[in-house]
Amino acid sequence: MKVLITGGAGFIGSHLAEQYIKRGDDVYIIDDLSTGSIDNIAHLQGHAHFHYHLDTVTNQRLTAELVDLCDVVFHLAAAVGVKLIVESPVRTIETNIGGTEVVLQQCAKKQKRVLVASTSEVYGKSKQIPFSEEDDLVMGATNKGRWSYACSKAIDEFLAIAYWKEKRVPTVVVRLFNTVGPKQTGRYGMVIPNFVQQALKGEDLTVYGDGQQSRCFTHVSDVVGALMKLIEHPQAVGEVYNIGSTQEVSILQLAERIKTLADSDSEIKFLSYDKAYEEGFEDMHRRVPNIGKIHQLIGYQPTFTLDEILQSVIAHHRNKLTAQRGTPAPSFKA
Repeated sequence: MKVLITGGAGFIGSHLAEQYIKRGDDVYIIDDLSTGSIDNIAHLQGHAHFHYHLDTVTNQRLTAELVDLCDVVFHLAAAVGVKLIVESPVRTIETNIGGTEVVLQQCAKKQKRVLVASTSEVYGKSKQIPFSEEDDLVMGATNKGRWSYACSKAIDEFLAIAYWKEKRVPTVVVRLFNTVGPKQTGRYGMVIPNFVQQALKGEDLTVYGDGQQSRCFTHVSDVVGALMKLIEHPQAVGEVYNIGSTQEVSILQLAERIKTLADSDSEIKFLSYDKAYEEGFEDMHRRVPNIGKIHQLIGYQPTFTLDEILQSVIAHHRNKLTAQRGTPAPSFKA
């Protein structure tokens, strides 16, 4: 099979590319490296089944050629991370909506199956826990830049489903809940890599707000496995699926657990949202998925516990620090 991954040099995209290469498929990626990294795919370069293009999906000619060449398309290219969203709302909206529109237009010409990655952010300020795919979406005010990402991804979902209903393009939409693992950067506000790097360097772990906001973290390997099954399942077409874990943890508890697993003497400091992001910033207090729908279709069930996820991230960053310092890496604290 020939697989196209937009945003393929990103965190999730690069892991997905690895798995298809291991399976013996041909992988084509397009990434402008705005949030992805060439380091994520450096080990794949030169492989006979791997092909990459450093460009944006809004290059319609190139995107058309790649879509025409491939059997299935994973559209992962997007502006990501709360920090980036707050600082660059125009880029967020234009990248997410414009890029998705181009990909869907090109897939429509050849009726190529396409999976569009959305986010748990679309549930917005909903308090109906756990979040189910058929629930109403509750967005914040338009003068709160925080919600521009959620709204842009919701429009992506509307577009994908509309292309299925009107043009019969076989689309699948997934809402990802806090996917984490090795190679994820904390550069754009991702909490676990930020905490891990702070803990390993002996720096203060910075918790935003009061730390009582909770999340459910999913290992990238579980997410990638689900994506690969969904893209090939005929009953997934025209549907929306949550992909995540139901193991809930507060951000304060998360910081404490990372300190313990990293054997760190770092202190935990609190920073208000106004100082961390912008005045009047609003956050989601809880983010818990209902994964019954995807479990029923493909038998999806997360296989990594929170500690296993954290240990994999700690090991990754510890090895990076060791390589930089040129000293042997210590093992985990049990």
